[in-house]
Amino acid sequence: MRRARLRVVNVRNFSIIAHVDHGKSTLADRILERLGAMSERDKRDQTLDTLELERERGITIKSTPVRLTYRRENGEEYTFNLIDTPGHVDFNYEVSRSLAACEGVLLLVDASQGVEAQTIVNAYLAIDSNLEIVPVINKIDLPAADPEGAAQELEEVIGIPASDAVFASGKAGIGIPEILEAIVERIPAPSGDPEAPLKALIFDSFFDAYQGVILFVRVLEGTLNPKDQIRLMNAGKNFEVDKVGTFSPGLVVGESLPAGAVGWVAAGIKDIQDAQVGDTLTGRERQTAEPFPGFKPAQPVVFSGLYPTDTEDYRKLRDALEKLKLNDAAFSFEPETSEALGFGFRCGFLGLLHAEIIQERLEREYDLDLIATAPAVVYRVTLTNGEVFETQNPAEFPTRDRITTVEEPYIKLSIMLPEDYVGPVMQLLQERRGSMITMNYVGKRVELLYEVPFAEILYDFHDRLKSISRGYASMDYEQLGYREGDLRKVDIMVNNEVIDALAVIVHETKTYGLGRKIVDKMADVIPRQMFPVPVQAVIGGKIIARATVKAFRKDVLAKCYGGDISRKKKLLEKQKKGRARMKQFGTVEVPQEAFLAVLSTEE
Repeated sequence: MRRARLRVVNVRNFSIIAHVDHGKSTLADRILERLGAMSERDKRDQTLDTLELERERGITIKSTPVRLTYRRENGEEYTFNLIDTPGHVDFNYEVSRSLAACEGVLLLVDASQGVEAQTIVNAYLAIDSNLEIVPVINKIDLPAADPEGAAQELEEVIGIPASDAVFASGKAGIGIPEILEAIVERIPAPSGDPEAPLKALIFDSFFDAYQGVILFVRVLEGTLNPKDQIRLMNAGKNFEVDKVGTFSPGLVVGESLPAGAVGWVAAGIKDIQDAQVGDTLTGRERQTAEPFPGFKPAQPVVFSGLYPTDTEDYRKLRDALEKLKLNDAAFSFEPETSEALGFGFRCGFLGLLHAEIIQERLEREYDLDLIATAPAVVYRVTLTNGEVFETQNPAEFPTRDRITTVEEPYIKLSIMLPEDYVGPVMQLLQERRGSMITMNYVGKRVELLYEVPFAEILYDFHDRLKSISRGYASMDYEQLGYREGDLRKVDIMVNNEVIDALAVIVHETKTYGLGRKIVDKMADVIPRQMFPVPVQAVIGGKIIARATVKAFRKDVLAKCYGGDISRKKKLLEKQKKGRARMKQFGTVEVPQEAFLAVLSTEE
């Protein structure tokens, strides 16, 4: 299927941004239906969500672009390039690159819920990229909807005039013609010289078994043709273009991609690491003067160990991880061994949702049963000899006498909530070592801005926040960088032997509480022996918490039903010596269930 090349003035490149569950994918469905991009046979909900997991959980994980044709009433024809974006904070960088490929955005706000945390963050992302914002108040058909109130809130919080808002309902199909007209009227046409040296931004990619890595690009300058010699500027590698094309929403082969166009490129790239999101594509001979700004390589920020419950599945897990890695440059893994859990992999993720999705895909798509260790962030350690290294594994954490400073990552946390719950939420943030930046009142809702150590929100923070606010609070965050902290490594010892899988890095103020929690839990789940077993939490050589697994007790006095007390004492002394000898030579096998019980409840 080929289309005649349209004038650049009749092209509109736009994206839809919103808080999770504000109806982004449903609105995209209605636009696709309206512009005839779906046949009756292909119709389904969340068309642009390609993974089963995306449709099930109602979130967009992988962005999908689509090219559409819109004919106005006067007969004028426009080409729309809708670049769908991931909806979660973990994929914030991918969202920023997708927005960089556009000239405007539709900013969706749920009429019943109003402005949420991610609405604000995404709006500022669009403003920073100098994009034209078309506000859309969605779900106006809901009984609890307050469209005018939501539009007014948008004006108060972000400064977008309420009069600019388009009222719509993605589910009922209300307001779709007005949205399409607003895209034409308000979003500017792309600019760029088709004769200039090639300059194209990579905003996404995926691996194809036959063609290698397929790049999703926005051509900023020049024209991209098959057989062109191209260079990836940040990767520093050269390739020859095999095919180019557009999205409909599947891949459609085309003749060329001129300046202003959004499309795909196949160039026989074998490794997804060579085609990082945000890289600039240019000609090998005629290179552009400078790459597109803002590129940063994908860096995992959360690490967790993945182990198969059945050791026979180790090879199967490795193969599955390698296949997932082909489509996800931000995901990393390396083999590691634990005395407790056997052979597994230390995996790096963009955030907690990313980790959850990878684990769920491994279990579903590759039929694996996995154990995941508690997630950890990357700490930066400066040693006494001046050497600086980064570690996320407590087993690699050096002893206190070798450390000069330890730095931990901080985030800027934004929380939107009703004013009734401000007190309990502020108390929760204080517990998590948060420091307030500001507090803004918007009608009956409050926006809290805090600086918090990233490690403090990794475990159960989101669940606690939703519980305290009865589900009304929403949160978003952005990375701030590293700051020095008073951090300690807490080791857990069972019968005077260190258990590597249970070591944790924690702030000095929380060492006792966490140590006490772990040793009590371990003492409950370790089977009783014929001798008492001490379970201790240790920092360096200092024991900070202890619990004891009581010994089985044999009643050696049962046969003494009379006579002198010295007979009883003699038997008890004999038993005491036997226990001491047994403890000296006895070993304690810690069952896997004990590790699972602690790792699953560890904060």
